[in-house]
Amino acid sequence: MSLFSIDQKKCKRDGICAAECPAQIIVQADKKSFPSLLPHGEEFCINCGHCVAVCPHDAITLSTMPLAACPPIERNILPNADALKQLLLARRSIRQYKKTPVSNKLLTELIDTARYAPTGSNKQQVSWMVFQKPEDVHKLAAQVIDFMKMMLPVTTDEATVRRFQRIVNAWDNGRDRIMRGAPHLIVVHSPSDLSFPAADCAIALTYLELYASTKGLGTCWAGYFTAAAGLHEPLIQVLNLPAGHQCFGAVMLGYPQYRYHRIPTRNEPLITWR
Repeated sequence: MSLFSIDQKKCKRDGICAAECPAQIIVQADKKSFPSLLPHGEEFCINCGHCVAVCPHDAITLSTMPLAACPPIERNILPNADALKQLLLARRSIRQYKKTPVSNKLLTELIDTARYAPTGSNKQQVSWMVFQKPEDVHKLAAQVIDFMKMMLPVTTDEATVRRFQRIVNAWDNGRDRIMRGAPHLIVVHSPSDLSFPAADCAIALTYLELYASTKGLGTCWAGYFTAAAGLHEPLIQVLNLPAGHQCFGAVMLGYPQYRYHRIPTRNEPLITWR
């Protein structure tokens, strides 16, 4: 079966698919012709599905994504600009969590939504690792503390030493400032030889964070864990990522202990207009 097929009974020959194709492999000679692929066009297709999504007549099919698998956009339930802006401004990084676990069904739904985040050249090679048990998340935090203790004697930056020491002291006194007592941790990893693996993973986690907020969940980036995940051999062994993969981010996740009522200020944007 050809990658790209046109239902000539539905196609209006409006040229929209050719205009929107990111790889510019769809061509249309004139308004009397039907769109088609360039010779060897399949080699350059990034399988983004833009041609399927942009056609208002349901005339295009890709062999890799049947039309039935591509649901129509429900514009009536899309948030308006004010609603979306309020979500973006109101989201907070959560550092106090209830002990209530998040169901496997909801965790799966979060990732299933986040997989639609854009990736460089539509590579879609963001992989997920979910730690569901609070005791396992706590063990990961302990590994990060071990890493900090190892780094303290060899760290020359005084500010970093003071920060690490406070975190270690808190841990020794029973307070977890690494995972903040979160019941779950979601880790993203990707082949490190892609063009933009760090950006791919960061955008995917951002999608997950925003959607989690609408489900009454709280998240916070696990920055100390992410740093240690690429440097601390015992932690690297625990994660056991596929060969060539690197951890590019992680978020702690759970139900927030407290509710926020106001939007705090932020610095003015630093803009250079050209």
